[in-house]
Amino acid sequence: MFGSSKSNREGQLVVDALIGNQVVIRGDVEFSGGLYVEGRIHGKVIAAEGASGATLTVAEHGVIEGEIRAQVVVISGRLDGDVHATEKVELTPSARVNGNVHYQVVEMNAGAQLNGRLIHASAPMAALPAPEGDEANAGKGDTAARRKLAEAMA
Repeated sequence: MFGSSKSNREGQLVVDALIGNQVVIRGDVEFSGGLYVEGRIHGKVIAAEGASGATLTVAEHGVIEGEIRAQVVVISGRLDGDVHATEKVELTPSARVNGNVHYQVVEMNAGAQLNGRLIHASAPMAALPAPEGDEANAGKGDTAARRKLAEAMA
């Protein structure tokens, strides 16, 4: 069961660490591999930098009160905080999330509750080039353009 954080050939989740249903952790948790939470965590749960295959699974009765950052996140329990997943977020029918979900791929099953926003993680926007024209006034607020925009919207 322990040893690899990825699914084995039969499709069963294999984890490296388990937080049991009677365990309460107060403080931040950093992990690599697979972490399965049946208990309660009061703090951030963050995959170690550079950890590949970091998968966090929150079981049906598991609770996390804090931010989550991992490659893959599967929530069946309760989360009070934001999720940042670089690969995939799965919200099962028993999931209860109070926070924003930042994702590349999201799977939300019927019955899951989300009180927050779904935010697709896209490539960061490139800085816009300075407007052509008078370089001495570049970056000084461009009030004339703002006035024109306000007039057009009125």
